[in-house]
Amino acid sequence: MTVDTKKEQERDELHRAIWAIADELRGAVDGWDFKNYVLGTMFYRYISENITNYINEGELEAGNTDFDYAQMGDNDAEEAREGLVQEKGFFILPSELFCNVRSAAKNDENLNETLERVFRHIEESAKGSESESDFAGLFDDFDVNSNKLGSTVAKRNEKLCKLLDGVADMNLGDVKDHDIDAFGDAYEYLMTMYASNAGKSGGEFFTPADVSELLTRLGTVGKTEINKVYDPACGSGSLLLKAEKVLGKDKIRNGFYGQEINITTYNLCRINMFLHDIGFDKFDIACEDTLIAPAHWDDEPFELIVSIICSWMVFFIPFHKKFYTYLHLNIKIKMHALRS
Repeated sequence: MTVDTKKEQERDELHRAIWAIADELRGAVDGWDFKNYVLGTMFYRYISENITNYINEGELEAGNTDFDYAQMGDNDAEEAREGLVQEKGFFILPSELFCNVRSAAKNDENLNETLERVFRHIEESAKGSESESDFAGLFDDFDVNSNKLGSTVAKRNEKLCKLLDGVADMNLGDVKDHDIDAFGDAYEYLMTMYASNAGKSGGEFFTPADVSELLTRLGTVGKTEINKVYDPACGSGSLLLKAEKVLGKDKIRNGFYGQEINITTYNLCRINMFLHDIGFDKFDIACEDTLIAPAHWDDEPFELIVSIICSWMVFFIPFHKKFYTYLHLNIKIKMHALRS
């Protein structure tokens, strides 16, 4: 087997950066909470750079070679809010971009309030738009006022500042400059780090990457594309996204669908979609009990259904007709198939 040296070097560099943040926060935040803080910060950085690159590229094509959205005034940027929400699903003022908040963090005595306000503004920017459900509550598990970060505001802000610096130092630059999916790879690495230490079965929210990729390949044998993929107990979405990795992003024609009962894991799944550069109009993740209130009952039949069964088993069914799997994840498995 040929080893891609450059890819492995980039991955090792990324993992070292993540561990550096872990060392900074060790003793202050436990594993599960640490993961939420880092993923939340990574997501904040990602969407900040995503919208900045999108705007800058548009200006560059228009001949404005010196333009930089990060340097633009908030009042001027407001004029583009409505159009950007329609195109990108969200809006961030220049002053509230990750790079600008981070550069001022060390001198911001109210950094916790600043971040809380920025996160609220990002979620509110999508209200009333098609992307509202994709952004609502995404930062709920990022508690900037938690005593776990420190006993005083000053100590909490010191930790938050180190967190911003650490994520900024991660080699998560533009995807076109990397041979790895940097944001997505970091997510999977963190899942691996904490799956066995979360005080619960790791399989509840994460399936190891190699296992899920192997089984996805088995589930897509003979296929070059599918209409859409569905997971009735999607956890953090790792199984859903393996179909994109195996077949290619453009080969999942109508997107990714899933349902998750746990609100924290539901938020992680939506963040995971964004970190893998899946557009807001290409995924539909619901937060409900699939057994009681299946959210995608009337949708077009799914060509590929993936799901976690019990704690360690993974279930893949390539299917061309309507198929719904009801799961009881404690002891028993209930399954019904409806074919039209």
